[in-house]
Amino acid sequence: MPLQLILLVLLVLLGGGGTPAAHAALAEPDPIVLEAGQSGVLVQGRSLAWVEPGRLKTVDEIAAAGDAIAWTPLPPGTQLRLDDGALWVRFTAEVRDPDRWYLTLLSSGLDRVQLFRRDAQGQWDVREAGDSRRVSQWPLPGRVPTFELVPGGPVAYWLRIEHDRVDFATPMRLVSQAELLAGREREQFLLGGYFGVAALLFVVALLNAAAWQDRNFAAYAVYLGLFTLGQAAYLGVGAQHLWNSWLGFNAVSTFLLPGLATAAALWFVQVVTEPARFSVPLDRLVTVVIAALVLLQLAELLWPGRGLFGLRLAATTGALALVALLIWLVWTRSDDPEIRLIALGFLPVLVMALFPIARGLNLIPNNVFTRYGLAIGAAMEMPILFWALSLRAGRRRESQLRAQALPRTDALTGLADRRSLLQRLDATLARARSQGHPCAMLLVRVANYDHIASDYGRDMLERAMVVAASHLRRLATDIDLAARVGEREFALLIEGPTNADVVASRAQQLVAGGLRPTPALPEELTLRLLVVTALLPDEPTDAAATLDWMFDGLAAVRPDARKQIRVLRTESRPG
Repeated sequence: MPLQLILLVLLVLLGGGGTPAAHAALAEPDPIVLEAGQSGVLVQGRSLAWVEPGRLKTVDEIAAAGDAIAWTPLPPGTQLRLDDGALWVRFTAEVRDPDRWYLTLLSSGLDRVQLFRRDAQGQWDVREAGDSRRVSQWPLPGRVPTFELVPGGPVAYWLRIEHDRVDFATPMRLVSQAELLAGREREQFLLGGYFGVAALLFVVALLNAAAWQDRNFAAYAVYLGLFTLGQAAYLGVGAQHLWNSWLGFNAVSTFLLPGLATAAALWFVQVVTEPARFSVPLDRLVTVVIAALVLLQLAELLWPGRGLFGLRLAATTGALALVALLIWLVWTRSDDPEIRLIALGFLPVLVMALFPIARGLNLIPNNVFTRYGLAIGAAMEMPILFWALSLRAGRRRESQLRAQALPRTDALTGLADRRSLLQRLDATLARARSQGHPCAMLLVRVANYDHIASDYGRDMLERAMVVAASHLRRLATDIDLAARVGEREFALLIEGPTNADVVASRAQQLVAGGLRPTPALPEELTLRLLVVTALLPDEPTDAAATLDWMFDGLAAVRPDARKQIRVLRTESRPG
């Protein structure tokens, strides 16, 4: 026991029996050496940090205090609450590279960032960036705060950061000029393309909403506009290019615009899915949540703070869950053919929105998905949603156009009616005579019309007529006209110039198409189509006489004739 006691005393004496305060002092990190060809270096892990409560101390006081301040290591991924406080970061860098090197903080929307160093005369050189001043007044304007380092060294730097409402976890990186410029060029290319496409779709959506009186496109334009502005604020593009001179708005835009975009997104989904068709209480709940999101955003604007910000993020999470519920509801209950495309379009944003929300709630550290996740999701969402809305608008517009065209079209098939054909045929004959080139017309009869009516019924007969009309529509070019000219007769007017071979080919395709089975009809039912063709004009006759002449030619073809195509010639005209 005495020997053990002696050894214990020796260990205490040899270990340095200083005061606890002396043991608390940290060794100064080695200078960060920056050489040619070296990749970027994180300041985290190579520096010391201290959170100052109150934001009252000057850099002179911090430098004079030295190790009396409770400096601690700053490892990568550290999250620090800075509300009403300031983060001081101390590091030393030695630039041995002839190329310039820079300190860049990889997040936009930081309230205030200051970099201090002593110049050759011992005076403080101060550089400042962040939302506290216009981007055009930053030492190096851009999306994120960036400061140039002094060549040579080693040089001691003090970095002071203010940032409220969200814990600070921004990576701080030292990069060479080549790496910085390459990164900015990539950003300009990708973000320029993203915002360019978003702006284009926004304008087209507005034009579609105005031209078609389409509420879906109007809601989409509002959502896309606010969402794009929200991303511009979140990514720092707005402060750099859009509202550089609006310093007050820039300070709140990072919180205001994304919040309004969330309310607009929920409203857009409400318009698209129409939940009132399935549940009136659910529709009212959506309206209440939209109003609550807007009110919370306005309250946060008037009384900024971590509490209201967290409450709004929680409401945003609930809104995303409500969006998912609405999409699922119409997916399972609606017969809307485009709803699956709309759901597919929203999926990337729903997933990627979880990252910035989790970051805002300080659940995860800052990373590439918290910074760019929503932009990535929106880049996938925009073309899908726009395509789905275009399909839906086209389908609804087609119904409106068909209703407007009823006075001059066949209600069942949507083809032109007899009167429209005669008007067009008169104009075509006159043009063909003046220009000296032939046109042509095919007159078609469904020979098994009575058989379909007696064996399959009226509903199947109407389907057969629609199928016959679809065969004619496929054969018509942009300048041709397909029409229904009788109960069982159709016509295809081929604008010139044309020739007998083209006319014969069209007739053969039409007959063959009728004989092919189609999913719209029973498997055993095909259409037997009788066709007469004629090259026009051969004589100065009008449209009505020409059509009557072709009807006479069609009447001469027996329903069971082996040859289903007959060519009419001028010598067969009466008189």
